[in-house]
Amino acid sequence: MDSQIRRVFREVFNDEQIEIWDAMSAQDVKGWDSLAQVKLLIGLEEEFGVKFTTHEVTQLTSVANIKAALARKVVAE
Repeated sequence: MDSQIRRVFREVFNDEQIEIWDAMSAQDVKGWDSLAQVKLLIGLEEEFGVKFTTHEVTQLTSVANIKAALARKVVAE
């Protein structure tokens, strides 16, 4: 899962060197603004074949939260 998430981050932020860690949030990434957040969520939905609810979107503020939400969705489907 980490490699897939990293791939989406690298694509969205146009940075092939970007690394991710669980506590990573918007404050840690240059350019992680509201538009990047939308692109990130769309990219994750496409990569994992899932859809996030509005409530989930408000909770996806760190890599750890993203991983947890994806784990719930991938297991549930």
